Amino acid sequence: MSESGSLARRLVSVEHDHWLVPEGTILAPIRRRASAFIIDVIIVTGVLSIVSRWRIMDAWNLTLWASKDFHYSLAMAIALLGSHYLYWTWTGRHFSRSLGQRWLGLAVVATDGGELSKRDWDIRAFRKLLYLLPAFDIWFLLRDTLRIRQRHTHQSNIDLAAGSIVAIANSLPADTRAFLR
Repeated sequence: MSESGSLARRLVSVEHDHWLVPEGTILAPIRRRASAFIIDVIIVTGVLSIVSRWRIMDAWNLTLWASKDFHYSLAMAIALLGSHYLYWTWTGRHFSRSLGQRWLGLAVVATDGGELSKRDWDIRAFRKLLYLLPAFDIWFLLRDTLRIRQRHTHQSNIDLAAGSIVAIANSLPADTRAFLR
């Protein structure tokens, strides 16, 4: 094999205009990615629930949204989205993955196998917020699940926008995972 991988891998990357996946990399399955996302949401929402004495739940209170005091729900929704954004950017920049991804042994790396930039983490965090928007969340989740299944690189639209892949951490070459914490 050459440095750039097997002949089949090179042909697939050229045919589909995609990058080369680092040799030996096992791309993360959808169920593991979804589980990591759920763990992250539970962590952030749990902390916010305790800190706000459960007032964060007003973000989902439809009766409050329909009243003249809707601004309480709006404030909680902004706090919820803002906290998730900060969580995903901070954990991405400091650990190169979220806590849920770390717990499940996933790694988020650039398409060349390197570390993501701060801008890439911002893009990933912002786009993940779409999964938290009621009524739209199911559509975005289904669309990205379909995209992950369709692409040989298992990339969601979020991954494409940020130039990232999600892989099983232990399957990455040692030099590629050196920055993971």
